[in-house]
Amino acid sequence: MVNYREILRLDSLGYSQHQIAASVHSSRNTIRDVLHTSKSQGLTWPLEDTLTNEEILPLLFPAKVEVATKRKEPDYSYIHRELARSGVNLTLLWTEYCSTCNAEGVMPYMYSQFCDKYRHWAQVTKATMRIKHKPGKAMQVDWAGTTLQYQDPVTGEPIDTYLFAAVLPCSCYAYAEACDDMKSTNWLMCHVHAYQYFGDVTRLLLPDNLKTGVVKNTRYDTVLNKSYQEMAEYYETAIVPARVLHPKDKSLAEGTVRLATTWIIAALRNRKFFSFDEIGLAVAEKLEELNHHSFKKREGCRYSAFNDEEKEYMKPLPLTPYEQPAVWSTAKVPLDYLISDGKNKYSVPFDLIGEEVDIWLTKATVEVFYHGSRVASHPRTTKQLRDPITQPEHMPIEHRKYLTYNADEFIRWAESVGEYTAQVDQFFLSAGREPEQGYKSCASLTKLGDRYGHERLEAACGRVLQYSSQPAIRNISTILKNGQDKVKDVKKPVPASKSHGITRGAAYFQRGGVQA
Repeated sequence: MVNYREILRLDSLGYSQHQIAASVHSSRNTIRDVLHTSKSQGLTWPLEDTLTNEEILPLLFPAKVEVATKRKEPDYSYIHRELARSGVNLTLLWTEYCSTCNAEGVMPYMYSQFCDKYRHWAQVTKATMRIKHKPGKAMQVDWAGTTLQYQDPVTGEPIDTYLFAAVLPCSCYAYAEACDDMKSTNWLMCHVHAYQYFGDVTRLLLPDNLKTGVVKNTRYDTVLNKSYQEMAEYYETAIVPARVLHPKDKSLAEGTVRLATTWIIAALRNRKFFSFDEIGLAVAEKLEELNHHSFKKREGCRYSAFNDEEKEYMKPLPLTPYEQPAVWSTAKVPLDYLISDGKNKYSVPFDLIGEEVDIWLTKATVEVFYHGSRVASHPRTTKQLRDPITQPEHMPIEHRKYLTYNADEFIRWAESVGEYTAQVDQFFLSAGREPEQGYKSCASLTKLGDRYGHERLEAACGRVLQYSSQPAIRNISTILKNGQDKVKDVKKPVPASKSHGITRGAAYFQRGGVQA
């Protein structure tokens, strides 16, 4: 609608037609026609305050009014319903409207008028604008950049909590949840809780490029986190990450995050919390306040807009609830061939050292895959253990033997070899504070027996005991290597002793210090 009142007012102030056209955003031809006609009709400024532009139009251009009355009014309810359907926009609906008008022999509105009239109808009837966002089409998600804190009741240490936010772009209906971290499990479960809160599922899921959701997002390739993809497939929704360096793709989500920051985090800034559960309850209360707060520029609130305009277009939830999701991750197998679930360590086959494997974590199991094939599976424990969880078949032969080491087994083996070997073995087990400290020496002794035979090992142990009550693996190995065990010697072995000092008899301290 041309602003006739403003044109006449600016003309009375002495502005040129060019200046008036720039101010009211109309063409100079329109300005010229309005000023020329107003003078001929004796319509000059000032005008009555109650006289509107709609009432001025028939005074200046009665012929235009007659033509306008012949135009067919669009069916705005039909337009509103059709805009909810996929692929339908105002341009298509205007084209169909024009075809109907031509068939009936009446004048259609121009496209700009058509859109303006629909927008006016949508505002008056409290209908949600569907020009940019289809109802039930997408859910945008993100983490808030600001954290909430609670104090440990014992230590007083502040502990951060993180706020997850989701929004339905059409109605701006929001969901928020406090989490103790931003890892994959919480990220996935927040999506589950958001769908439960909305009661339905959207067709699209629009996240930011977080590592918990998107592994890689380039111009040519998008790689999603496996866990995230599995969750989306369960809900039959499609993940479309925001383009890198395109902030407008996620503007609404970021706007909702800012609202959540203001309505939730900022509103709770002066409250003291002493547990994570307290923060969770407070966030839920503030979320309801946000969703039921009245709009500034139109009637209703987010909750009413969702129920009236969007809910019926969303997909129903699956019949069975989504369980604790499995989390996928990748890791390079270290030298100890152990992978971690964040709390405990689990073994994988040692021949995968240096290779990259896929780890599949559920609440009950830890499974490892290499090139799509499962290579390890362990029951998962929530209790933090001191030692790793291993399977013997994952270990080299040497490490498997080590697991079977025990004092009784070493003693039984040494006695089967001979008396002297048993003495040496007993010395190794009793030399330290605990028998386990001698396991390495005992194991080395068994290896010498395998290499040189039990007969030669027994002879070598006998020879080393002749000269020392504290035998060492190095000495026994040297004897065997040099063949000294084959030399005949009638000297009796020195009895094994735990004493590490030098004991001298009483004769040593006689006159002259010379023993008899």
